[in-house]
Amino acid sequence: MILVPAIDIINGQCVRLTKGDYDTRKVYNESPVEVAKAFEGAGLTHVHVVDLDGARDKHIVNAKVLEQIATQTSLQVDFGGGIKSETDLQTALDCGASQVTLGSIAVSEPELVREWLKKFGAEQLILGADAKNRRIATHGWEQDSGLDVIDFIKEYAQKGFEYVLCTDVAKDGMLAGPSLELYYEILEQLPELSLIASGGVTTMDDIYQCAELGCTAAIIGKAIYEDKLSLKELERYQTEQM
Repeated sequence: MILVPAIDIINGQCVRLTKGDYDTRKVYNESPVEVAKAFEGAGLTHVHVVDLDGARDKHIVNAKVLEQIATQTSLQVDFGGGIKSETDLQTALDCGASQVTLGSIAVSEPELVREWLKKFGAEQLILGADAKNRRIATHGWEQDSGLDVIDFIKEYAQKGFEYVLCTDVAKDGMLAGPSLELYYEILEQLPELSLIASGGVTTMDDIYQCAELGCTAAIIGKAIYEDKLSLKELERYQTEQM
């Protein structure tokens, strides 16, 4: 299982939210690039970059930060937030994203997303399935789509999506463990899926449990920034997997 540290961006700064609430934002570093370099220095190979300004404004805002991370490190970048048009998607890829996560747009314009899947391929696209009370939440987690998370993932998996990033919003930023029951249910029904766990990963035990379930990656955010998990621990885990 790949460990993927997260960098969330507001106003060009590295921040974290609690349960997706913008009013809870806490700035951890003025330079997301410095943070990315620290991850790279610890032997990590991937990073999850979220444009929180973009998620709220419905278009990419922090493309420059994405480009800096992609060009100044060797990290493989998964980028999300504000992808509402093919121009946004192409911009993210042009700025160096290895993969792009599609969240709200997959709810509002499913036909367009299916077209992108055909054009860009399953390797470059990740389905963002952000769940609040088991229903898909959109637009920076501020709107409830009413769609069941399992049904949503199943439908897109049938269309050809191979990668799914599932965040339990209630777990995000709470440092209380990931949504293991939900991930078990998803993988039980869709065992071939590459499921990326997100939200609540706080301890090494959480990481081992996600791996045991069959998750292909786990995103780690606040636990790093609040020193619940050290980069040395994450580096050791990555080394063990090689």
